[in-house]
Amino acid sequence: MARELAMEPATRALLRADDYITRDYVRVPGEAVNLFVAYFKSQRTGQTPHSPKNCLPGSGWIWTTSDTIRVSIAGRAAPVEINRYVVSKGEDRAVVLYWYQSHDRVVASEYQAAAFVAWDALKYNRTDTALVRVVAPVSNGRADLATASAVDFIQSFFTALRTFLPS
Repeated sequence: MARELAMEPATRALLRADDYITRDYVRVPGEAVNLFVAYFKSQRTGQTPHSPKNCLPGSGWIWTTSDTIRVSIAGRAAPVEINRYVVSKGEDRAVVLYWYQSHDRVVASEYQAAAFVAWDALKYNRTDTALVRVVAPVSNGRADLATASAVDFIQSFFTALRTFLPS
């Protein structure tokens, strides 16, 4: 970990998460990723994750690619499906990978995540969830390398992070 960051008070008030972390990690010079996790204890009070689909354009980023990818995780029978955006802002480009995690499920779709929250509220009387986002800068126009770096990072922390997220 290179550094832990703090959110601006206005951004934190808008997010309304019960807890969050945002950290920069560097494996070797030039290969960095940012990890952001926002945890919401209950969505019954109107506290819900803000989709990067809305937040990124709101902060000036423009997406050029929007799709989902499958990521194999050690110890899981099937790969997890997560969102992938390639975004740009001025001269900067980045790959953004994100998903929602609730009740031991990884969900890419905002709509499906909302449906699971309703189901979990009825079945388990719980609505906790987390938004997990990894951002890797694109160097030399190589979004494929940034994606591979972000996926490798996700594979390295996914199992450990799950112990802190809804399960």
